[in-house]
Amino acid sequence: MRLPVLVATLAALIASQAQAEVRFGRNVRIGGHDFSHQTYGPKRSAVIHLYDRRPARQGCRWIRRPGGMTRVCHLKTRR
Repeated sequence: MRLPVLVATLAALIASQAQAEVRFGRNVRIGGHDFSHQTYGPKRSAVIHLYDRRPARQGCRWIRRPGGMTRVCHLKTRR
């Protein structure tokens, strides 16, 4: 009974330490918005919120966090 809990805990610890870098190329769109030629990695990340209606805080902002910079975007989905 304790073995599945132990395996799940170890898997969560291993997965939380993984780091990757994402480089968007040409013509990359998220929710209809252009994110071409942008790079995100361990010190520069992005959080993108997509809404069906107009969001209260529309647009993108850079926020300084202890691990680096984070770009937070509140965008309306385009079709």
